[in-house]
Amino acid sequence: MTGTLVLAGTPIGDAADAPPRLARELEAADIVAAEDTRRLRRLTQALEVRPQGRVVSYFEGNEAARTGELADALEAGSRVLLVTDAGMPSVSDPGYRLVAEAVRRGIGVTAVPGPSAVLTALALSGLPVDRFCFEGFLPRKAGERRARLREAADERRTLVYFESPRRLEETLRAMAETFGADRPAAVCRELTKTYEEVRRGGLEELAGWAADGVRGEITVVVGGAPEGSGEELDAAELARRVAVREEAGERRKEAIAAVARQVSVPKREVFDAVVAAKTADAGQARQN
Repeated sequence: MTGTLVLAGTPIGDAADAPPRLARELEAADIVAAEDTRRLRRLTQALEVRPQGRVVSYFEGNEAARTGELADALEAGSRVLLVTDAGMPSVSDPGYRLVAEAVRRGIGVTAVPGPSAVLTALALSGLPVDRFCFEGFLPRKAGERRARLREAADERRTLVYFESPRRLEETLRAMAETFGADRPAAVCRELTKTYEEVRRGGLEELAGWAADGVRGEITVVVGGAPEGSGEELDAAELARRVAVREEAGERRKEAIAAVARQVSVPKREVFDAVVAAKTADAGQARQN
């Protein structure tokens, strides 16, 4: 008989949120694979339980190497409990490789449901919750991050991201440039902990708030693209829309920003279209 892999959701802040079954599974498992054994120790102390099985580390640095070892133990009949620092294993945390290998070998996989930063932030955001998509962490490199955001610019569903507090301002500014400065969003910080905070507003407004420095675990929720956004416009049409606004009295900078928000493209793209149109007009004038 093969064993069973148990994915255990752990509290995202308050240890009192741990489901009662988690304590029973911690005591019953033959092996407890933990993303951080020190955090596991604090959790077991808070729950007043003592794992009876072997405790091993299972984190990003050794996940690939240890997956085979744990899968072999499962195949030999062990009950393996997988826990990460917070939330559900494999959701932006170690676990996917082991689940995939267990499935490949025909080993049973089950779960202890637990708190979720994604769903908690979504519920608290005040944004639509009927349809949403989870995007995890954005790439650290600016170019890759912009490309990923461009892919989501026309997404109508509410978007949920994880982010480091050190990169929060930079990310919110990149979102404002791509999605529009006024796109509604919420920054959820330290959920279920003592200093829990939810900041709601437009992306540009939130970026200004984050400039003062933010601490803690961060989840960002962004409203989906509004109706009428995502139009496929060429450079000439972008420049024309800016020109119409300028003729109505708007300054060029504000006109470019407004068009970028309206069609969910970066301000730089609209600016380049305006420059190209001016250059073409100047060339045409010289020929005449």
